[in-house]
Parts: sequence; C-alpha cells; structure tokens
Amino acid sequence: MSNIHEECGVFGIFATHKKDVASAVYFGLHALQHRGQEGAGIVVNDDGIFSYHKDLGLVSEVFDNDTLSALGEGNIAIGHCRYSTSGSNDRSNVQPIVVKHVKGPMALCHNGNLTNSYELREELELNGSIFHTTSDTEVISYLITKERLTAPSIEAALEKVMDVLEGAYSLVLMSPSKLIAVRDPHGFRPICYGITEDGDYVVASESCGLDAVGARLIRDLEPGEIVVFSPEGVRSIKGHVGKAERAMCIFEYIYFARPDSVVDGASVHEARQRAGSYLAEEHPVEADVVIGVPDSGIDGALGYARRSGIPYGVGLIKNKYVGRTFIAPEQKMREKAVKMKLNAVSATVSGKRVVLIDDSIVRGTTSARIVGLLREAGAKEVHMRVTAPKFVGACYYGTDIDDPAVLIANNHSTEEIAGIIGVDSLGFLSIENVVRIPDGGVTKGYCTGCFDRIYPTPVPAERKKGRFERKISEKGE
Repeated sequence: MSNIHEECGVFGIFATHKKDVASAVYFGLHALQHRGQEGAGIVVNDDGIFSYHKDLGLVSEVFDNDTLSALGEGNIAIGHCRYSTSGSNDRSNVQPIVVKHVKGPMALCHNGNLTNSYELREELELNGSIFHTTSDTEVISYLITKERLTAPSIEAALEKVMDVLEGAYSLVLMSPSKLIAVRDPHGFRPICYGITEDGDYVVASESCGLDAVGARLIRDLEPGEIVVFSPEGVRSIKGHVGKAERAMCIFEYIYFARPDSVVDGASVHEARQRAGSYLAEEHPVEADVVIGVPDSGIDGALGYARRSGIPYGVGLIKNKYVGRTFIAPEQKMREKAVKMKLNAVSATVSGKRVVLIDDSIVRGTTSARIVGLLREAGAKEVHMRVTAPKFVGACYYGTDIDDPAVLIANNHSTEEIAGIIGVDSLGFLSIENVVRIPDGGVTKGYCTGCFDRIYPTPVPAERKKGRFERKISEKGE
C-alpha cells in the first residue's frame, strides 16, 4: 500500500482490417488502469486520418459509448492512462501526444521518465521550438518530428532520436500506416506484444492488457528494441539492443505490475510470493496469523505463511470502488483515502499475534493508519514485514520520488520507524534477495537505485517533477 506513483500505461493495436479498434484500446486501458489514474486518451487512425479524445480522469470517466463511437473505425489505434511524473496533472499533458506535420501525422504514448529532458527541451526552445505541454513526452515527439525531415522512415527517425534520449521510455507510436513499439536500451519499464485470433497485433505495458482483448502474448520487447507493425508485417530493429546494461525496475515486480501479468518472462504473482518466502527466512517471528495489505501485499503474505508455517488469514478488506491510494497527490487526501479504502477483519486479528505484509514503507503515514486499524480490531501484536528494502534514494525513471528527504528511512532507523508506525517489530527484505524474486536466482540486470542510490544512468541536473513549470521566484529572475 505504497504512496509511490508510477507513470503510465500504454496500449496499441494494429488490425488486419478496418474495425472498432477504439473499444479494444478502451478495454486494454482498463486492464492497465493501475498504472495511471489521472488521465486517459485514445487516438484512432482511419487511413491516415487521426481522431482522438483525451481528458482528465479514469478510463471509465473519460470514455463512454458516445465518445468511443465518435472516434469511428480504423485499423490502428493507441491509448494511454497517465500518472504525472514529469509535468503537472493538467489536461494539456494528457496523452497521447498528437502531432500534425507535413510528413504525416503522428501520435505518441510514453511510459517512463527522461533524465535529460530539461537539457533537450532547452536546446529545442533556443532553436525556435514552441511547447504546449510540460511533459517530457512532447520533447520526444519534437525530436522525432525534427528527424523525420531527413530520415527515410519514421522508424529511422526514431533510431536517430534514441541516440540522444537518456533514461526510461517505453513508447507506443502511430504513423499513418504503422504502429511502432519501443523500449529504452536499459529496459527500465515493461512493454510486450501479442496477437489475437483475428491476427490483430496488440502492444501493451503489461501482458494483462493483452489478456483483456483476447491476445496471446508473443514476447516482451528487448531493451533497446524497436518493433514495427505495418501492412508488410512485423519487423524488429535492434540497432540499440545491447548498447546499455539491462536495468529493469525491480519495483515492477514488487508493486507496479498487476499480479496476473508476466513481465520479461517472470510471473509477477510468483515473484511476490517468493519475496514473502525470503522475508520469512530473513525475519522470522512467532505469530498466530499472516495477513497482507491488499492488493500487492497479498501474494507476499501467502509466501510468508507457506514458508513460516504460520496460517494465512484475510485480515484487511479493501473497498474495491476506491482507487489505489498512491493517486492522491496531497498528504491529507492520501490519509482520507486510506480511511475509505481499508477495514480490518476483527474475526481474523482479534487477540492474535499478527504478521502484516506490505510492499513498502515510504513516508510511514499509510502504514501507521493500517496498524491503527488492526489495533482497533483487537490485534494483540503486530509484526510488520516489507517485501522491499528501505527506500532511501530518489527515482529518476518514472516513479514519483524526486525528494529523498520525504523518505522515512532516511531520517529514522528500523527501530525508530517501528515505533513511529506502532508495530512490535519490523523487517525489510534485503537488496540481495529482492533481485532474486523474479526467477529465484541471483540475477543481475535490475535497477535498485531507490534502495541503494546506485543508478544506471547519470543523475539529472534538474530533478523536480515540475521542472518545466517553475515560478519566476524559483528561477531567480
């Protein structure tokens, strides 16, 4: 039940013939709604004519039968659900970005965060470019448009742009005749593609998005790979594959991804159970019941219970009609969201020594509230175990932690944190074991910068989420 924000979900479809592709994207975005709940958009391509609708809100709030019907039929479409890690939650920042250009229209969706967007945008602006948003996605669209002037194809332009982009970017891109998927050379964020029974190709941030439209997973994109879907078929471009060390965000397995997804060949559900099992080995305790914080703590609790032999129980009930707590941008709103979202099951925890499994502790306020619920329900002891290491570092790759000063682990010891949140004992998963959770082996190729401050790319000079929208007083003018 972390207060961490992940950027976005991306989705695209390339159909064999003209049809209602907007509805397919709608269902795909619904499946990816956990990745972003601030805004949503869909662009439909009908023989090179782009129709689109986007707005602030959940997918079900932005789209209804009328808005979907108004988009019409087509054979290519892309969609996006957003949480803002670069740029404010403003209607102008809702994606997809749509560009109308003499070389043909283009629509672009982005999951991730560029680490050199400030420098790239400054250079573009000094050369006459005018920006309409404050997101780094528009920087990518400008660079692609610029390269299209001389490049023989849009994918060739994209290859040139990848030479200058730094940081995390999984993209879905649409031209008049092509659907293109891209993953940055480090592979920070997931992206995969599959095929339906009708032969339509589908691209999604996670495999659960493919499942939502009945598509069979073919594979994940390799870090640095471009995959082009066109009337000529499917083509893979690997000029940037192997140019950087793989650095998949390990927190995808801990929290961001849906448990029914398979990311880079590893089941998220099994990874979370493995994390709970490792926790039981690292931090055993005598207790009567193991419970998990819905939703991402449930699998960890099952793993802890199985390994420890302590029975698993349902100790917290989630109100399914309240969104994930992390979407609330202000602290007071987050606290109210927790109160609306969870309730303790007294029959499970009353008079019991409880092991509470959660995915992370960021600021500590959410954890304290949950522990309070358990105490009020009669829990005799509460021993908290966390399926992630301590958060001590900022993230620059699409997770909304730009100020390490807000992280409780940077200001307090484990024992102090336990006292602050009101638990009898507290244990975090080690960094050595967290990188083993995807497949059970000692595995390299994961970014753990938020746990150890070791980053796979240079730390950006401009780090704040609102770096493109500072007040005059903050600029020193």
